[in-house]
Formats: sequence, structure tokens, C-alpha cells
Amino acid sequence: MTPLLTDERWHELLRVRATDPGAVKRAYAARRRRDNLLSDKGTLFLVAADHPARGALGVGGDPLAMADRRSLLERLLVALANPAVDGLLGTPDVVEELLLLDALHDKVVIGSMNRGGLAGADWEIDDRFTGYDAASLVGSRLDGGKMLLRLVDDDPGTVPTLQACADAVTELASYGLVAMVEPLPYARAEGRLVLQKDSPALARAVTVASGIGVTSAYTWLKLPSTDDTAVLGATTLPVVILGGVPSGDPAADLASWGRTLRHEVVRGLVVGRTLLYPPDGDVGSAVAAAAKILEAAK
Repeated sequence: MTPLLTDERWHELLRVRATDPGAVKRAYAARRRRDNLLSDKGTLFLVAADHPARGALGVGGDPLAMADRRSLLERLLVALANPAVDGLLGTPDVVEELLLLDALHDKVVIGSMNRGGLAGADWEIDDRFTGYDAASLVGSRLDGGKMLLRLVDDDPGTVPTLQACADAVTELASYGLVAMVEPLPYARAEGRLVLQKDSPALARAVTVASGIGVTSAYTWLKLPSTDDTAVLGATTLPVVILGGVPSGDPAADLASWGRTLRHEVVRGLVVGRTLLYPPDGDVGSAVAAAAKILEAAK
């Protein structure tokens, strides 16, 4: 099969990057937007590629898997070529590269906003907004903004992040844009941040994220898959399931997503590394399998 990112396309991308920075603005303006956020079946399936901007580059045993930009873009092109994939969640650099590659026409594009909480940094929970802001999302004609809200009760960095996310939700709503909030409860164990997957912690995170900003009219939640309906029953807001750190067992991941997708508030999937870097390397098959799970659940 002919690679989607041929040498010719790759070298042209590098040439444009070096010689024609105005091409990015033109590509934003020329992107064909689709009319509706949801698919005809009322679902949303996005691939996520905002990990590198936070310094989270590892997948499985390879600590630099996502550092190879050509490989990342090739994988994203494969995923986006599947008609079941509604679009992309990404940082400005990735979005713009895919725009220059003409890969985002008629796709939903959600811009990633806060990436300043670098993975492993002492200040990781004080997650500053270093990507898109609400005004740039509007100016770039994107479809919404995503923010990460990690809640750590004994880390003061939670407070400015919570306030910044609330402000972003308010501002996005004023423009009529979706605010996709990813609330994740964490605790420190032996100096490391550990995701709290128990139902009380997750339900609390859901209720906190649901109430930030002056209105929840445009708020969506991005949550881990869970078998406990008490977590998803804590909100009426639309929910998408995140892929999280790949488990190394694709069948188990798919089964977990499928169970959660059956809940009435869940609308779809936003998955990154698990689909882009499957153990067997077959991105197309991994994406197709996830699409089938979503279709079967809805």
C-alpha cells in the first residue's frame, strides 16, 4: 500500500514550514467545516494528538515513540482516512501540520488549550494554558477547546488550574464553542501522581467539572471508561470516553470502552496513543475496531 505521507508530501511540508509561514493562516481559512459536531448517528469519534506538547512521549516500552513527528503524522493520516473518525483533538502544531496536508476538511477539530503541566515536572498540576485560547479557536474556525483538569487535593497547583479552566469554559461558551473538560482525580504515592479510578473519586471529579464556569451549556466531559454507572450518573452533560495509557491488551481496552459507551450520557470516543500506537503496529485495524465498538454500542 502506498504510504499516505510520501517523501514528496513530507518534503513539501518541510518546505512550506520553512518558506511560507502564511500558508498556515490560509489553511485555517480554507478548511471546509462540517455542519454538525455529532455524526448522523449522534456520536463523536476523535483521535487525540496533544500528548507531545506536554512532554508525554512514551508508549509502551518506547519513551520516545511520539517524538518522531513524521511517524505521528503518518499514523494520524491513516486514522483520519477512516470515514468513521469524525475528527481530531490536537495542539496548534499538529493541527497546522494536518491542515497543510489537507487532512482536516469536513472534520471536527478540537484545539487543546492547557499543556503547561509538563509530564513529570514539579509543577505538573499547575497546568498553564500554553496552547489555544478561546479567541484563537474562534479566529481559526475550530469547533471547540479541550482542557485537562487534574484534581489533587494536597497540591496547591490544582487551584490556579481549576480557576483557569473555569474561565476558559466561560469564554468558550460566550462564543458558542464546545468546552471539552477532562477532569481526572490524582493522588501522590511515593512522589508519583497516580490516577484514582475508584467511583467516589471519579464521581466527585465529574461533579466539580460540571459546575465550573458561568454556564455548562457548552460543556462536554472527557472521562475514563468505567463499569460503575454511579460515575456517569453524576451528570447530564455529554461525555466522551478517553483512551488513556495503552494497557497493552487492545481487546481488553475495546471491551472496557464498549461497556461504558452503552451508558445514555456517553456520546463517543476520544482516543490517542492506544489507537495510534497499537502493539501490532496496524493503525488502520485498531481504528476500525474502535469504530465498530462505538457503532455496536449506539
